[in-house]
Amino acid sequence: MRLPSIPTLLRTFYAFTNTTTRLSSPASSATLLLHQRPLLYKSMPTIPLLSSLFSTSQSSKMTTEYPNKRTNDEWRAILSPEQFRVLRKQGTEMPGSGEYDKHHPEQGVYSCAACHAPLYKASHKFKSGCGWPAYFDSIPGAVTRHEDATLGMVRTEIVCSNCGGHLGHVFKGEGYQTPTDERHCVNSVSLRFAEDEGSGAGREDGGGRESKA
Repeated sequence: MRLPSIPTLLRTFYAFTNTTTRLSSPASSATLLLHQRPLLYKSMPTIPLLSSLFSTSQSSKMTTEYPNKRTNDEWRAILSPEQFRVLRKQGTEMPGSGEYDKHHPEQGVYSCAACHAPLYKASHKFKSGCGWPAYFDSIPGAVTRHEDATLGMVRTEIVCSNCGGHLGHVFKGEGYQTPTDERHCVNSVSLRFAEDEGSGAGREDGGGRESKA
């Protein structure tokens, strides 16, 4: 029997989400493949159902204290709905949809979109083909790592060390020709970019720190 094509499956999923408010079973294998292997894909519509498959469960809420101690209500007042969903609710943008996926400047700094703390330099960024911005390293102390055991697998979540905002996940040993053989897979919506590395991005409410949890 011939299996239906991916575009057909996507249309079916989209139709399903317009009539059903809950998903009965997760698709963890699809999430793992999208995050761990570079893919060739055509542009896809923003489908609420598929977006939910790429998120980190809120059961992995972090208890670490961060210098920036805004409440969720305070974050909601200053972030866009999509920024709040990703940064504060551990969501994930659709692959290939982010502003910085194919953004490769010669110099500059990528900072946290929430608190403006510097996270990555332009020199850390590389072309991974995964559908999200990829960095082989971060500014020292800028990113904190947490174990994420959702979706039936163990991944390493990365967050801003200043405010705890969700950035994405980091993967090791994928064979990229980079100094660390790591890939920080980061949501574009979690970032903001400035070309001037010397000026910084104006960190709010405390400095960065190095931490692992």
